[in-house]
Amino acid sequence: MTMTTTLDDGITDVPHWLMPVGGSEIESASSQWHDVIAPSQPGKVLARVPAGTVEDVDAAVRAARDAQREWAAAHFTVRQKALLAIASDIEAESERLAVLTAQDTGNAIRTQARPEVATLISLFRYFGGVAGEFKGAVLPAGDDQLQYTRIEPLGVVGAILPWNSPLMIAGMKIPAALAAGNGLVVKPADEAPLTVLKLAEIARRHLPSGLLNVVTGSGREVGQAIVDHPGIHKVSFTGSTSVGRDVAASAGRRFAHVSLELGGKNPNIIFRSAATPARIEATVAGVLLAMRFTRQGQSCTAGSRLFVHRSVLEPVLERLVDAARQLVVGDPLDEKTDMGSIINQRQYDTIREYIEDGRQQPGVRVMLDGLDHAVDGEPGLYQGPTVFAGVDNSWRIAREEIFGPVLVVIPFDDADEVIRMANDSHYGLAAYIWSADLDEAVSTAHRLEAGWVQVNQGGGQVVGQSYGGYKESGIGREFSIEGAIAAFSQTKQVNIRLST
Repeated sequence: MTMTTTLDDGITDVPHWLMPVGGSEIESASSQWHDVIAPSQPGKVLARVPAGTVEDVDAAVRAARDAQREWAAAHFTVRQKALLAIASDIEAESERLAVLTAQDTGNAIRTQARPEVATLISLFRYFGGVAGEFKGAVLPAGDDQLQYTRIEPLGVVGAILPWNSPLMIAGMKIPAALAAGNGLVVKPADEAPLTVLKLAEIARRHLPSGLLNVVTGSGREVGQAIVDHPGIHKVSFTGSTSVGRDVAASAGRRFAHVSLELGGKNPNIIFRSAATPARIEATVAGVLLAMRFTRQGQSCTAGSRLFVHRSVLEPVLERLVDAARQLVVGDPLDEKTDMGSIINQRQYDTIREYIEDGRQQPGVRVMLDGLDHAVDGEPGLYQGPTVFAGVDNSWRIAREEIFGPVLVVIPFDDADEVIRMANDSHYGLAAYIWSADLDEAVSTAHRLEAGWVQVNQGGGQVVGQSYGGYKESGIGREFSIEGAIAAFSQTKQVNIRLST
């Protein structure tokens, strides 16, 4: 729900979005508001949302707790029907959600926003379809015993979402938690809260009052309140590794359940057999997709460390740069746009600082400068594809997550060398392998320290497959029934002695 008002500071006719908490849409307890800035038009206030407080989180937790009991006690088909109805309503409003996503995140509507909404629909339908799979088992314990397990919800889940793909990440958490019988308190990112508020507006039509709550506001206040609240039984966080470490430490002090989907500096490996004249074009197209250039590189699964067999390095670089140069950078709402704008000035400055650091390294080759894609006359924070070659795996730009459209290219000579370099990272989220040799591809996949490995494809994320990271890329799995059972439920063993 939104309202429009004229403010004392001279900003007129700015939509004000309210928070769905309990059975109402409310302002924050502080009566303060937060500006949501359009990434493609810095300085333009797209909307205002409440600056939530600890008191708002507490009200949301109480509402979710009260609604969750009845929700958990219902037959699973009640939850199933609700999730499927939500999916149908999202589908009916999919274009509106896509436009809002492009405005909210700066992601291009054709290449990112519409596919993200489609994934959200698929996730609600998937978890609606498997709602009956949160089930226990009867154990063969003899005629004098009835022994069985119950898969029970955790209670109230606190979901903390990022700004890069808010609807897709919401789709990983919200329907899974609901299918398991939980209530929810959701915190969207400060930078991109509008799509999540709209999703909640749609979803709440089919849910008990108070079951799904959204509290907007800062991570320092609202996020921390969710992590610390004794009524939150599980914290599901997606974001940076540094913040995830703090979330784990804070939640761990009260033994709350935690799942963390964190950062990545993912290897993208091209073996010689994938760069033959017959295969090189498809390989390069897949590498561009894996790099997530069309999300401005703002993705934890971006294959941003490109390892290329030395024997095919130059032809790969030539075709890669040519293909990247063709990407259209510009207005996220323009159908011709492949890449939109960086989320905010702070992130843009961080990306530029990494690029300047890379430029200073001895022997570096700047194959493509993203500033060449600057859009004349447009106010957005545009950074086109940037490609560095001659990179050493020890450099900062090869080790730290830039979260921008910066691809570093590193040569290798054999499988052992590239696997060693690929695994030489504190991250372990995704990996991409390009090879025409099945033995080579499979053996490499098995040796890589990553939770999500793609072979000869840059996408490949399918609803129903487990997704999550190794090492400092996270804890837990999402996107699948197995992940949802582990993440959003707990097992109770019941043993009954029978009369004989």
